[in-house]
Amino acid sequence: MNAKTTSEYDQADENFIDLERLFTIAKRQARVVIAAALVGLLLGVFYIVLAKPSYTAATSILLDDTLGKFADDVSPAPSNMQSDTTILSQIAILRSAELATKVAIKEKLDENVFFMNPPRSLVFRLKSAVRAVVGLFGMGDGSNIELEEKAARIGYAASLLQEGLYVERQGRSFVIDLTYTSGDAALAGKLAKAYADVYLSDQLDANYDATERATIWLQTRLTDLQESSQTAALEAERFRAANGLTSAKGALVSEQQLSDLNSQLILAQADTARSRALFSQFKSIIDSGPEKAVTNASVLSEQSGTSVIETLRSRYLSVSKREQEIVSHFGQNHAQAVTLRTEKRDIENQIFQELKQLTESYRNQFEVAQSRETSLREGLGKVTGETSVANEALVHLKELEQNSEALSNLYRTYLTRFQEASQQQSFPIAKARIISIATMPSAPSSPNRTMVLALSFILGGLTGTGIGALREFRERFFRVGDDVRSLLGLKFLGYVPSFDGASEEKKVARWELSSATPVAPTPPANVTRVAVENPSSVFAETLRNAKIAADVVLQGHKSKVLGVISVLPHEGKSTVAANLALQLSAKGASTLLIDADLRNPGLTRSFSFTPQRGLVQAVLGDQPWQSMLKIDKRTKLAILPAVLHKHFQYTSELLSSEAMEKLLNEARNAYEYIIVDLPPLGPVVDAKAFAPFVDGFVMVAHWGSTPRALVKSVLQSETHIFPKVLGIILNRTDMKELSKYTSFGSSEHFMERYSSYYLDQAPSKPKPVSHEGA
Repeated sequence: MNAKTTSEYDQADENFIDLERLFTIAKRQARVVIAAALVGLLLGVFYIVLAKPSYTAATSILLDDTLGKFADDVSPAPSNMQSDTTILSQIAILRSAELATKVAIKEKLDENVFFMNPPRSLVFRLKSAVRAVVGLFGMGDGSNIELEEKAARIGYAASLLQEGLYVERQGRSFVIDLTYTSGDAALAGKLAKAYADVYLSDQLDANYDATERATIWLQTRLTDLQESSQTAALEAERFRAANGLTSAKGALVSEQQLSDLNSQLILAQADTARSRALFSQFKSIIDSGPEKAVTNASVLSEQSGTSVIETLRSRYLSVSKREQEIVSHFGQNHAQAVTLRTEKRDIENQIFQELKQLTESYRNQFEVAQSRETSLREGLGKVTGETSVANEALVHLKELEQNSEALSNLYRTYLTRFQEASQQQSFPIAKARIISIATMPSAPSSPNRTMVLALSFILGGLTGTGIGALREFRERFFRVGDDVRSLLGLKFLGYVPSFDGASEEKKVARWELSSATPVAPTPPANVTRVAVENPSSVFAETLRNAKIAADVVLQGHKSKVLGVISVLPHEGKSTVAANLALQLSAKGASTLLIDADLRNPGLTRSFSFTPQRGLVQAVLGDQPWQSMLKIDKRTKLAILPAVLHKHFQYTSELLSSEAMEKLLNEARNAYEYIIVDLPPLGPVVDAKAFAPFVDGFVMVAHWGSTPRALVKSVLQSETHIFPKVLGIILNRTDMKELSKYTSFGSSEHFMERYSSYYLDQAPSKPKPVSHEGA
């Protein structure tokens, strides 16, 4: 079966980018990204308003060797075009301080007030202020430009010119682009054009000066070379005549004889070496004995005169093959095998005798060749001795001739250069031309409004994206029900919307409370009765889901003790406990609500009464606990409040005591549901101590505030509580933002479509009711 397993599908899914999740994140952080982009756009506008406009004029110069071909007679072939090194050199000249000084002098920039003191931008002023502050600590250069003298003003103008100049090569061409940027459009065009003109003039002047200096030096050098060349030629001819160095066919007679003998000696040496090699080869074979004659004969199979040996060797191989066949069939002692071995030995002896004859033949050849070589060597020595004197004179003659020829060639070379230099001096041409003349720019080049605004918007958006990514990285809280199910493996009971207490208080009336001791009526927080006043709300539906979960899990329990817990304080557990108890009681189920948060009885305070006795006194047994109950007249909910005792610190021992167990057993006989508001799990151990008496826990977590890892670690460590947790309720949920944390197919994504089933979303104005004591 080729079907993939579920783990293989999951692994395949992990290899793909979850586009839906990325889209959800983008939708969630869209406001941050848009806000950052708008801030970046606003900063771009601010920069454009404050930035000083700059104007850029451009001109293009072509480096062309063909311009001087009429004067220099230079070939226009591509091989003579300017090299990369030459082009870079010309760019360096355009950027040089010397050329900038010439432009400043030509245009009298030291007298131009606008150029010498241009209006500065805000950015420049800030940089100047920073430099001034750095200079106070001795870190600046501390140089002050004295502009009183003419030279100093021109130097300062040249430095300003270099700041606004930009020179670069156009691609891989021979075109150089020169641009100049200034705060004045007319001045930018004027200086860019002046730069190109001064560069061409400077090139002409440089060529003329170099040619003039070269001409003067070459003329002096030619006179010296002419005299030296003539003297060297006369000296060579006198030496030839004095030593009688005549030649035939361009060489001395003794030299021709020596050359012939030398050639013959070389051939004789080669012949001797060949004969020696053959003789040594055959002698080594003979020395190895007749036993290896057949093996050594294979080496000589291609030598001349070894056809007899090759025939004998072929016969030997045939006999050997027949012997092997006989031995393989009949054994080594067979008569025919013995005969064949005898025949093989005879053939080996014949091959050895033939090799001995060949060895003697090659010995004779070697001796003849050696005698001829000795004779030629003696003749060569004799001729060499006769021509030694003439050779010594000839060597000196060649030296004189080479010196004369070198001086003659050098003279001709310098004469050619002198003529070229004279021609260039009479007709100097710059090997460059302007192909694009600078004009006054019609629009500012900086700031580029479109680019600045676009970059500001993009950079702002990227910054917002980074902030959004950081926010997503820091997202460690419960947002949707899938977080509860996937991370904790618990049932998700539902969402409780976030209510604005200040606005909701205007929708409720005062409550009248009564007890055994009359208490003046006080306004309770309306969120404690949301489920009762708004039975069709999301809050009420979530609590009904919690009731169903308790009924299903705790089926068979006549009375159910439900503890409402949270991990951290101020997560709304008391509100959930109060609303759950009121809802159960309003539906006709006898319900008891116990405020067991003895260190911070928020539930008791939320009902706005100040009891004198509560759970502590009931457990200690001062009076029957039934006498301490508060009864809600409308829902008949029984409430056992808690009275805060500052000096009572053993709350966990009280909640886990036998008296507390006895109280709950008595309450189980009187009530179907007992809702207990317990302290948070994080700061105290009270809930853990009370866990054995609880049938099930309903956990409350603050939406977008309670860390998932904290809840997981706390529940895993509380082994008495975790198995009894019926589910988790996410409190204070922002219902408008909820869909941004879910995928398209989740139920939260369609929360708006469920709105018709959730009537009275906000708490309505309750009817006046009162509580009375039991």
